[in-house]
Amino acid sequence: MNREYHKWWSPQLEREMEILVFGHNGAKVLVFPTRGARFYEYEQLRMVDVLREKIEQGWIQLYCVDSVDTESLYCWWAHPEGRINRHQAYEDYILKEVLPFMAMRNSHPCTISHGCSLGAFHALNIAFRHPHLFQKLVAFSGRYDLTTNVEWFGDLFDGYYNESIYFHTPVHFLPGLTCEHRLDALKRMEITLVVGKEDPFLDNNRHLSGLLNDKGISHHLHLWDDRAHRGYYWRRMAPIYV
Repeated sequence: MNREYHKWWSPQLEREMEILVFGHNGAKVLVFPTRGARFYEYEQLRMVDVLREKIEQGWIQLYCVDSVDTESLYCWWAHPEGRINRHQAYEDYILKEVLPFMAMRNSHPCTISHGCSLGAFHALNIAFRHPHLFQKLVAFSGRYDLTTNVEWFGDLFDGYYNESIYFHTPVHFLPGLTCEHRLDALKRMEITLVVGKEDPFLDNNRHLSGLLNDKGISHHLHLWDDRAHRGYYWRRMAPIYV
């Protein structure tokens, strides 16, 4: 299997960023790590192993990116406005650096946004905000409202709220989305949400599913037994849905 390591200085984030690429051809899969994790997490969780056949056959090519969660959404010493601004800079890095890098290396017409846990938030948020850039979304065990308190998962903005947080909260901006071009792109996208029946974010996933139904956006919401919020389950999900 082709495996490549890349690192470059990011003008958007003003720091070095690293990425792992697996495969040589096929649909491009943008893979976000879980909360605070690194670009090598997907490989360490053995997710690459369970997708090996698809990768070696040239059906998919993985681009596993790094995160800046400890500088943005989980940077507790920073003001919430600074957290969301750093998160926006991370999105700019993906849009202006990672996606062009992927397009330069692989001309396949399909780009998939994918992640687990907080990585699912990143994957879904960027795909819903820029649906013309993605043809498929695969989100496992995601939380799509970071402003609420669920179990021991608190409001990541400490009660602070502004326009940037609104537009980076899928279940907030989706009801007010009226742009026909974005809605049409979302309706063309293959959207797959997977969550455990005992996952604390189950209700959030069901709420999001209802909002998508209200907008006439087709999607699949798959419920798995148990909490299903760890690598053991994600390794079983990936060959089915990615």
